[in-house]
Amino acid sequence: VQLQASGGGLVQPGGSLRLSCLASGSIFGITTMGWYRQAPGKQRDLVASMSNDGSSNYAASVKGRFTISRDNSKNTVNLQMNNLKPEDTAVYFCVSRVGVNVYWGQGTLVTVSS
Repeated sequence: VQLQASGGGLVQPGGSLRLSCLASGSIFGITTMGWYRQAPGKQRDLVASMSNDGSSNYAASVKGRFTISRDNSKNTVNLQMNNLKPEDTAVYFCVSRVGVNVYWGQGTLVTVSS
């Protein structure tokens, strides 16, 4: 499975960004897709994930501000990020799970700063 993420950039506090990730390759076994992020000097943490049945999971810090969605017809997972805060600054990684295997995208940088 190959994952190509896009949509990062620089945004002011309170602004919005939308990240997208396109999956290709052996995608038929994908069960979960989602996003992690890693801020400088910190560990990589889950932001949000969505299973094939549509159930989703969010980090407490982004609940009510971020929304994950999947378009299985287009093999994409999206992350709508609203009311962004400086602490959301990080490299965001798209991730997919196929059985016990986890695949990572290359990461896209989100910077929230005035």
